[in-house]
Amino acid sequence: MIRPLLLLPTLLLLLALSACSERDRPLDAPVRLEGAIFGSFYQVTIVDPLTRGEASALEEGILGELEAVDASMSLYRDDSELMAFNQAPTGEWQPLSDALYEVLAIGRTVAVESGGAFDMTIGGLVNLWSFGAEARPREVPADAELARRLAQVGTDALELDAQQREARRTREVTVDLGGVAKGHATDRVAAFLDAEGVEHYLVNLGGDLLASGYRDGEKEPWRIGIEAPLEDRQEAQYMLSLHDISVATSGDYRNYFEEEGRRYSHTLDPRNGRPITHRLASVSVFHTSNAWADAWATALTVLGEEAGMVLAREHQLSALMILREEDGWTSRVTPAFVEQFGKARVEELGLEVADSNASRQNEQQDQE
Repeated sequence: MIRPLLLLPTLLLLLALSACSERDRPLDAPVRLEGAIFGSFYQVTIVDPLTRGEASALEEGILGELEAVDASMSLYRDDSELMAFNQAPTGEWQPLSDALYEVLAIGRTVAVESGGAFDMTIGGLVNLWSFGAEARPREVPADAELARRLAQVGTDALELDAQQREARRTREVTVDLGGVAKGHATDRVAAFLDAEGVEHYLVNLGGDLLASGYRDGEKEPWRIGIEAPLEDRQEAQYMLSLHDISVATSGDYRNYFEEEGRRYSHTLDPRNGRPITHRLASVSVFHTSNAWADAWATALTVLGEEAGMVLAREHQLSALMILREEDGWTSRVTPAFVEQFGKARVEELGLEVADSNASRQNEQQDQE
């Protein structure tokens, strides 16, 4: 009668040992951790040797970093830090988390350097054009309402205090971090992996990429594809090798709507409040920080081929631009891109290297 009671501790011990054994089981490389986030996806590929338990702990940490960014910088959450900042009285300084302050600082720097082509105070316009959290109908807004919201936009509407880590809005603007927050999240995931001692990984957060180490753990760099600007499918146009670098791409060929036969891109020019209309389809910027790459890619896309290339050269950005042509597209790169990937690879891919003198002359003609 007492034998079943004696067997119970033994059974529990066996189950515990089995669970420990399963967590310690080595996984075949590479290990991919993936899921949905920010209305898009995340995929983290790790080459370092991992057990099932270690992979589970890393995934939990990655999700923690992504959730922290969402809780701080989302405009789709009523309880986010950014929502609270946007609803605070104008003119009053608001203390911010280090993460939110740093993202605002990056965005403000790019805004100033780009002459307003990148502007985080554009949230009201994004909503007006039906690309934001207001869920407005997809239609061209009335001129009067467009003018009203555009009058509020401007880099001077957002002030930062680096010493106190505070910020304030000087007008009723909606700060929108859509052009930099995803890049920051990519950096956050990479920083977490670094802190955990992971050396060889590729973070892909909705197309923003950051590569560390090598894809085989030894000498083979990570291989990524830069997409062709196709609306109906995803297709890699250029294959490039990445090692300890990130890339962010801004394009106007996926998120848009059409009205009366005209196409309206989700990429808005903060200077006139309207979707961009030039032939620059996408810009990829390669940078050690994905947040900076994200913001610069957005700014260059808004500026267009000539002005964007001038700015990219001035800041020695490694950038690749894809431009629409009647029968397809052409691509141009900066000298920094050539330096990074090599002249031979640039020639092999058939990429045109931008000429600074020609770019400056064209830009001056456009301004005249």
